Amino acid sequence: MAATKRKRRGGFAVQAKKPKRNEIDAEPPAKRHATAEEVEEEERDRIPGPVCKERILIFSSRGINFRTRHLMQDLRMLMPHSKADTKMDRKDKLFVINEVCEMKNCNKCIYFEAKKKQDLYMWLSNSPHGPSAKFLVQNIHTLAELKMTGNCLKGSRPLLSFDPAFDELPHYALLKELLIQIFSTPRYHPKSQPFVDHVFTFTILDNRIWFRNFQIIEEDAALVEIGPRFVLNLIKIFQGSFGGPTLYENPHYQSPNMHRRVIRSITAAKYREKQQVKDVQKLRKKEPKTLLPHDPTADVFVTPAEEKPIEIQWVKPEPKVDLKARKKRIYKRQRKMKQRMDSGKTK
Repeated sequence: MAATKRKRRGGFAVQAKKPKRNEIDAEPPAKRHATAEEVEEEERDRIPGPVCKERILIFSSRGINFRTRHLMQDLRMLMPHSKADTKMDRKDKLFVINEVCEMKNCNKCIYFEAKKKQDLYMWLSNSPHGPSAKFLVQNIHTLAELKMTGNCLKGSRPLLSFDPAFDELPHYALLKELLIQIFSTPRYHPKSQPFVDHVFTFTILDNRIWFRNFQIIEEDAALVEIGPRFVLNLIKIFQGSFGGPTLYENPHYQSPNMHRRVIRSITAAKYREKQQVKDVQKLRKKEPKTLLPHDPTADVFVTPAEEKPIEIQWVKPEPKVDLKARKKRIYKRQRKMKQRMDSGKTK
C-alpha cells in the first residue's frame, strides 16, 4: 500500500510516485540503435490497416421498374465499398440526398431517378461539395438477363479502362476523374478481396458512354464479358452536388419526350401520306376519261387475220341432258312405287 501523509486538517492525501527512469534512456546507445532499425524494418513489412476513404451510397427514387432494381443490386454486388438506403420520395428535392450521404457517412453517391415509369436517369455526385453529373440511362441489360459465361470473385478489385477520348475534351476528363473515384475499390477495404480478376471499360461512342464488365482469364489474359451493361447519355455537369451552376450541357442530347414525339410525328406523316394517295386515286376514278384521236401509224405493223367462212346450222342442236333433274325424277318414281307396295301389304 502506498504511504500516505496526513494533512493538517485531518484528511489523507496519496503520496505522489517518483517518476521512473525511461527504459530507452537506460539502454546503451548501440542497443538503442539496433532496436530502432528493427522497428523501421517491421514498419516497412507491416501491412497497413484498413484505409477506406471512398464510400458510395447507391439508392433510387420510388417508381423504378424491375430492371432498374436488378441493375442497382448488380452494382452493389460489384462494388464492395457501397452502401444501400431506402427509396427516396419523388416529391423530395435532390438536395436532401447530401444529408442522407452525411448520415450514412458516404462521400460519393449514385442515385437512380425514375420518371413516367419508363425513363431512368442516373446522378453521379461527389457529396457534399460537388461536382455532379446527370445521365440518361439506356439499353440496360442486367446479370440475370444476359447469362454470360464470364465470372469473377465477389468483392475483388477491378481495373478501370477508359477510352482515349476521355483525355481529349475537358468535360470528359472531369467525368473520368469522377468515375475513377466512384467505381474504383479503395485499397485495403474490409469487404474487398486482394485480387484483380475483372475490368470495367468505359468507351465513348455516338456521344455516349458505354459501360461493360469483363473477366480477365489468367491463362492468356483474354476477356470474357460478365455484365451488367448499360449506356450513359450525358445531360449536364453541375458544379455543386445535385445542383448549382452548370459547367457543361450536352448539345447532342435529346430528351425522351422529344424522341417519342419525333417517332409519333413520323408515323403520323406516313399515315397522312397514305390517305393522300387514296384520295388522289378516288379523284382519278371520278374524272371523265379523255379520248385520244386515232393515230394512223398505230396500225402499220398489224397484219390482218384470214377470214374464216361462216357456217350456218340448218339443224336444231339436241338439247343438253340435265343429269340432276333426271336423277330426281327417277328417285321420285321409285319412292312412289315403294309407297304403293307398302300400302298393298298392309291391306
